[in-house]
Amino acid sequence: MRRRFKLGPLSIDPVTCDDALRAVEDLVSRGEGGAVFTPNVDHIMIADENPRMQEAYARASLSLADGMPVLWASRLLGEPLPEKVSGSDFVPLLLERAAEHGWRVYFLGGAPGVAELARDRLLERLPSLQVVGIDVSHIGADDPPDQWRPLVERIRATRPHLVFVALGAPKQEIWIHTVREDLRPAVLLAVGGSLDFVAGTIARAPRWMSRSGLEWLFRLSREPRRLWRRYLLRDPKFAVLLGRALIARAREVAGSPGQRR
Repeated sequence: MRRRFKLGPLSIDPVTCDDALRAVEDLVSRGEGGAVFTPNVDHIMIADENPRMQEAYARASLSLADGMPVLWASRLLGEPLPEKVSGSDFVPLLLERAAEHGWRVYFLGGAPGVAELARDRLLERLPSLQVVGIDVSHIGADDPPDQWRPLVERIRATRPHLVFVALGAPKQEIWIHTVREDLRPAVLLAVGGSLDFVAGTIARAPRWMSRSGLEWLFRLSREPRRLWRRYLLRDPKFAVLLGRALIARAREVAGSPGQRR
């Protein structure tokens, strides 16, 4: 694997979807636990102002490029990532792999009823999938870790191989970072709204919009009251961050020995 591509405060693994599936399979087989995140523009902008998010990402076992803007930025900066590996594409494929290998999976978070609906729809297609637990416990961003102890013990008791955490960023990444050692050997994945997509409670953008980097527009049109701040206020600042990175890259190239000659 090539070295990670750094974009703002976060680093991203240069992997394809197949590479990522093999990497998770390796994490499970080693039995040492792990954390899998899917950074997108919003994650980058949150982390730019949130040291706890940065700390969580610094220890991620696997960091997957979620979104075409991240892919385009890597090309502009001369370190092209091979492809987009969004959580909404990756999670269903990983659940298929879990069914094939007999891995036990646990769903944490999502709106009430979503995880159950996701499980039921999955079992229609993957009857051998072992969903060993579902929990919608409230987790506050500033809760003391001791408050999570009963939840952690409930998850541990099911001995899951994979825990899909759908709490939204940055809560899910910070929570995973905090409890990952307590939940070893489970691999914890921050999946955001992927359970909603599996359950069918939220529609996915058409493929052409996703490939064109317009998925944000589709989602904003479906959930304007919830997402307008994210897409219209916070995420446009990504252009400034990318501009800083491009300037730094140009100065680095200009200052290299080869260029000076």
